[in-house]
Amino acid sequence: MKIVAATIFALRIPFRMAFQHALKRRHHSDSIVLELLTESGVYGYGEAVARPYVTGETVAQSVAYMEKVLVPRIMEQAWIEIQPGRCDVFQGRLDTIGEIGHAARTAVELALADCWLKEQGQSLSCWLPPKTSTVTYSVVLSAGRLEQVLYNAQQAKGLGIQFLKIKVGDAHDIQRVAKVREIMGAEVSIRLDANGAFDVARAKAFIGAVERFDIDALEQPIPKGDVPGLAVIRRDSPIPIIADESVVTWADAQQLISGKACDYFNLRLSKNGGLFNTLRLAKLAQREGIGLQLGCQVGETAILSAAGRHVAAAREDLYFVEGSYGGFLLQEDVAADPVQFGGGGRAGLLNGPGLGVSVCRDRLAKYATRTIPIGRAKS
Repeated sequence: MKIVAATIFALRIPFRMAFQHALKRRHHSDSIVLELLTESGVYGYGEAVARPYVTGETVAQSVAYMEKVLVPRIMEQAWIEIQPGRCDVFQGRLDTIGEIGHAARTAVELALADCWLKEQGQSLSCWLPPKTSTVTYSVVLSAGRLEQVLYNAQQAKGLGIQFLKIKVGDAHDIQRVAKVREIMGAEVSIRLDANGAFDVARAKAFIGAVERFDIDALEQPIPKGDVPGLAVIRRDSPIPIIADESVVTWADAQQLISGKACDYFNLRLSKNGGLFNTLRLAKLAQREGIGLQLGCQVGETAILSAAGRHVAAAREDLYFVEGSYGGFLLQEDVAADPVQFGGGGRAGLLNGPGLGVSVCRDRLAKYATRTIPIGRAKS
């Protein structure tokens, strides 16, 4: 397989409602989509979501790294055929093109895999055999006005959602959690996510205040970088602790494990550097007795959602899964067919070639704030 052309699309898709947490309030997506074209005329798509407050990467930096470094390197190579199940060979080749830029690497990896598998008429499930026929997703409730949060909780209740996460970190937290628990009932699993909003003392006080609401986990109570502080919280907490912003790299994961600082890792494809880097971290967590949540990036399109679906279906050790919001959040997604979950948060497998999504290029063009063609122009 030879890549003869590429196009980078920096997207800005409006949200149906604002999404807010302790670190950011968003009204639109900021995904980067990479389109690759092979010499045989096959198109493949990958997606990245850069978060400077998580990995230090901005959209501009990620686009530049893809344009100037990663895409030229993959266009220089002839990508050999890979047998089903030998994704390790693909992973090894990919490791040679760039060592930094988690978001950019994710977009390139997914686009290459999409091309590669489509050329062979195979699904990503050939590399990641599913262990289940259905993936069950959580709903995440944004911070913000209490009325909007409660309305969204009612919608989740009506949809039969069984797993819920609430963003916390302001003066209305206790009221918000109490009201949502009342709406959802005792049988629904509820987690909380502070996105680093507290210090150690406030985190402990918060845990003491919300323990009575039967909370299954608290995510990232303090800012990343303070592993000892996170360990202190975890040691004294009756609620399990999830590390999110604190676990980006392999070194981060090892520090958290050695420090006994968390009960779960929240892994996200674009945060952790793509499919294979994420799976490496998942194997490490499994070996060390760390639970797993597969998260997502706010505003990701069907491309990243599809990749996440494949990973979720291939793992039997995920306690919680997030993503596949599609039209629940985006005013318009980029795929011809929806990838979002349905009743009960359930979603089926994607069995089509590549990632299993058919991307509408006209929608990429419609929402692109910047388009960068590389190589041969699209006919």
